[in-house]
Amino acid sequence: MKTIGFIGLGTMGLPMAANLAKKGFHVIAYNRTSEKTAELEKIGAEAAGSPAEAARSADTLFTMVSNDNALSEVLYGSGGIMEGVHPGLTVIDCSTVSPRLSLRIHRDLAAHFVNFLDAPVSGGKLAATDGTLTFMVGGSHDVFLENLDVFQGMGRRIVYMGPAGSGSQTKLAHNTIAAINNAALSEGLAMAARSGIDLERFFEVVLNGAAASKQAELKRDKILKRDFAPQFSLELMLKDLDLSSDFAAGMKLPMPLMQTARSLFQIAEGKGLGALDFSSVVRCYEDWIGQPIGGKVPTTDKPQSLDGETSGSERRKNARVTLNIRLQLSVYQWEREGAFSGQIIEGILQDLSESGLQIASKFPLAKDMFVVIHFPEEAGLPPITGRIIRVETREGLFTYGCMLSGLPPHTRKQLEKYVRLHAEKQQ
Repeated sequence: MKTIGFIGLGTMGLPMAANLAKKGFHVIAYNRTSEKTAELEKIGAEAAGSPAEAARSADTLFTMVSNDNALSEVLYGSGGIMEGVHPGLTVIDCSTVSPRLSLRIHRDLAAHFVNFLDAPVSGGKLAATDGTLTFMVGGSHDVFLENLDVFQGMGRRIVYMGPAGSGSQTKLAHNTIAAINNAALSEGLAMAARSGIDLERFFEVVLNGAAASKQAELKRDKILKRDFAPQFSLELMLKDLDLSSDFAAGMKLPMPLMQTARSLFQIAEGKGLGALDFSSVVRCYEDWIGQPIGGKVPTTDKPQSLDGETSGSERRKNARVTLNIRLQLSVYQWEREGAFSGQIIEGILQDLSESGLQIASKFPLAKDMFVVIHFPEEAGLPPITGRIIRVETREGLFTYGCMLSGLPPHTRKQLEKYVRLHAEKQQ
């Protein structure tokens, strides 16, 4: 059996290396924290002291790390793989990284007569544990065939995509679709939940209708049970969308759906959801509709306003403070392909609630427009993005209910503190 080096024992790498050890391969593993290698040693693997040491002993060496910087450090850093390479070694990278880095590694290793395959995976933690991953492989077809038995120790579908870089390119296109599907699923769920539709039944329709997707299948229980323990974290998905954006820009390829999904994931990361499963992006929509998505939706006959707050006395349960804080609003409108026009208007912050702000202005705006809210310098607050979800006319002024977008917890606390101090001064 081949000796397999394995570097990077995170959420995906540890079960992948464990499957190889269980299949009888001699595994020499390295991880920055030794606790993970200790787990592998219990099933017969060996621990290496550095990436270079793992490379020296291996016939085939796998890497599974988080991003371009981590892979560059593993390859080129002190004690890195380049210090342990030898002719005939095959390095297989399963990380999701930029195609540009994959091609650089291919060239650098070829100069040392070392083979390289870029072979990112799909399937998440569950497939890594079950040994049912899908591999998308770029590089020499002969080298691919020579290592097919190793791939089959970890995966169910191993697809050869073409020359070096093809695996990384495939993974970015694949994850772009996954992210867009997940965002679309969250948006449809928000509509259903806000309408009072039973979500168990809604998923039954989705999974058996034209809207069926792998994301709906994989994330159904996580969303309904509100279990956002990471199978694939939101921050990693956002990292992949950043890579996709750069890759598409290099080809001068417009990607409007990807950029919309990317913006949504950026908002979610700003809300502190980065370490959770990327299905937690649904929580952005929970903020916008003013109710949880998942579990039993409470029924009520009481009328509700468009900002998600129950009318009348129930609305007052969301404690509100009457304010008179002058603001400036940046308003952007689509002008033509690739361009926006913008202007600054004056506004007054009237109310602060748990879900957003109420702002008055003489300037007419439309529902669903986004504005950037600039507070007085004394507030020490950064610009905050809000979406207009309600428009009313009062005493010659337009009054807007603004749902806040991507507001980090510390900024929310800073805003509440500023409002509280301002209210105390008025008393």
